[in-house]
Amino acid sequence: MSKFAPLQKRQDAPTAELATGDHLQRGTPVHSSWRPYLQIARVDHWVKNVFVLPGILVALSMQPSRLHFFSWRTYLLGILSICLVASSNYVINEVLDAPYDRHHPIKHTRPVAAGLVRISWAYVEWIALMIVGIVLAMTVSGPFTYVLVVLWVMGCIYNIPPIRSKDLPYMDVLSEAINNPLRMLAGWYLTGSTLVPPASLLLSYWMVGCYFMAVKRFAEIRDIHDEGSRARYRKSFAFYTSERLLVSIMFYAAQAMLFFGAFIMRYRVELILSFPAVALVMSLYLALAFKPDSAVQRPEGLYREPALVVSVVACAVLMILLLFVNIPLLHRIFAPTIPELLHS
Repeated sequence: MSKFAPLQKRQDAPTAELATGDHLQRGTPVHSSWRPYLQIARVDHWVKNVFVLPGILVALSMQPSRLHFFSWRTYLLGILSICLVASSNYVINEVLDAPYDRHHPIKHTRPVAAGLVRISWAYVEWIALMIVGIVLAMTVSGPFTYVLVVLWVMGCIYNIPPIRSKDLPYMDVLSEAINNPLRMLAGWYLTGSTLVPPASLLLSYWMVGCYFMAVKRFAEIRDIHDEGSRARYRKSFAFYTSERLLVSIMFYAAQAMLFFGAFIMRYRVELILSFPAVALVMSLYLALAFKPDSAVQRPEGLYREPALVVSVVACAVLMILLLFVNIPLLHRIFAPTIPELLHS
């Protein structure tokens, strides 16, 4: 028997019912509290915006003069605007995913899927969060605002038909993970840097995001044993298998480290010492995906994994130090030895 047997009765309703709000008009009770609307904004997911920090640190390490223009007000407004735009994307995700979430053993209790949210109000919340976030971004800078507009548009591409890239195998990972380099760019422009962000670093950051997203998909598919339930929950799961996802995870990890290596050899060779720490974090993260009901399915709860937390903190501290501490010996060890490169 499918592990989703308790949910089978819910499958009789039209899949578009929750997305249109028809169930509300037929008298299904709707929670009058503001709490469900706060829940669909996923404030607890704001922790993911820690991916903005590397953009800030790398920009300051490459252009230290920007430290003289540091303003707590600018930084706080910038971070708040990123969080609000991200929450706008979370809201539309909750609304349009509700018909599919009802086929998931845990996500069927989400506020929209459970009928606790008026769909019309949720759409208002979606637009309002975006507007407030973009208005706040405009107080920071033009480039910063453009990045947040693109971040919001990518949320639309990921969630809204007819494109809805989250239903397309591999495109779901690539389009969702592009939020990683966008967050890095947001952090970069939050400093007011006048330099062009290194493409190699942005590509590495994108592939790291793809790696994390593919590992999440791998953990999800391992927990849904019934193939029919997989496809009803997420259309791309009609194509994905554990083997295909593992192969893609390997590809994303290799690409991430390749572009990271290209970045450090050109801009910051000291970061080569962080390679083992980065590899350890990625290995521990993959290991978690093999656990039942893995924490990688809900990244906001990863703080409950002590080994991963310690390794991430140690890796972050090491990388921050290497961004600002020069080690001349490394430059001599890894200096080009091919004559053409020496004279280029």
